[in-house]
Amino acid sequence: MREVWMSGAAYGGFRKRPGDGAAELAGEALRALVQSTGVEPDRIDAAYGATTFGGSLMTQRALQGIGVSGPPIFTVENACAGGGSAVHLAWVAVASGMSECAVAVGAENLSDLGGGTLPLSSRDVEVGVGMVMPAAYAMRAQRYLTDFDVPADVLDLVTVKNRRNGALNPRAHFRQEVDIEDVQASRAVADPLRLLHCCPNTDGAAAALFCSAEVARSLVGPSIRVAGSAVRSGEFHNRHRDMTWPDITARTSAAAYEMAGLTPADIDVVELHDAFSISELLHTEALGLAERGRAHVRLREGEFARDGALPVNPSGGLLSRGHPVAATGIAQINELYWQLTGTAGDLQLPGPSVGLAHVTGGGIYGVDNGACSIHILCA
Repeated sequence: MREVWMSGAAYGGFRKRPGDGAAELAGEALRALVQSTGVEPDRIDAAYGATTFGGSLMTQRALQGIGVSGPPIFTVENACAGGGSAVHLAWVAVASGMSECAVAVGAENLSDLGGGTLPLSSRDVEVGVGMVMPAAYAMRAQRYLTDFDVPADVLDLVTVKNRRNGALNPRAHFRQEVDIEDVQASRAVADPLRLLHCCPNTDGAAAALFCSAEVARSLVGPSIRVAGSAVRSGEFHNRHRDMTWPDITARTSAAAYEMAGLTPADIDVVELHDAFSISELLHTEALGLAERGRAHVRLREGEFARDGALPVNPSGGLLSRGHPVAATGIAQINELYWQLTGTAGDLQLPGPSVGLAHVTGGGIYGVDNGACSIHILCA
């Protein structure tokens, strides 16, 4: 396996765009990617697109808009981990030598679904008796707060932090800061979660370019190395489930750290899957970035803030950027690309050199989550 370089990132921002299809949104991101990198369309020799609700052949339709047709093109579905999975496949293509220049793109239009919680398969046992994602994360929150004797206001602090970060991000769905009183005054969704503890459904697309070293050197923009790329699925069992421990995140991160030859102590900045405020606490612990049951302490002491020892979701996370399902994983990686190349504008942190992107998703009976992808990027 050879080194893989990320040589470009593009997404124009997430917001409500009713009527704009996934292929159209993906096409916009791809055109911006080509323009910013200077890559010639005929050099793109593989493409991997992700969508959950965008229909079949989304990637082929989007690539046609930039003059790419003929090479291997795939549309993949892996729930919220779809975008990260597309990046992993692009990485595999380049690392294996099968491709010199591969594109990953994720796109989603959720406005056209009509609002409410995202639809899940009615054939699933738990979904069939009424399970929805806010309820699942509410149960996780209840267990975490109870098992580790944590005050409930820690959930508010996650939202306040990430909305403050997102206020600086021109690509975020929400760009308004909130305070604890705002969060506590928002309507109840599933106890203890309130509306502002939940990420917004939104629309958008994100694209990224992955190349061999030779191709990367020929492009106009900066490149960073993909040091680790891992995808895992949930392990099925029907015994007791520890809802405070995302096992899938722990297993995927262990594989990514080993591949990169790094440890959690080496990470300078993190973009992780905070679909609900409790998620940030659970995943920082499973990623090895905080001791079990102690992430809330590090959060309260400011260590996860933009100016803290380990900035977590400095772009605003899903709570601020929004969550267009399959586009999220690529947007996270793009935000890290800009941080590590020193081109993040108002979001720029002081000199990070190693970033970790984490996305997980999909509810299936008997597993923690359906899929998880983790990428470690090095400047």
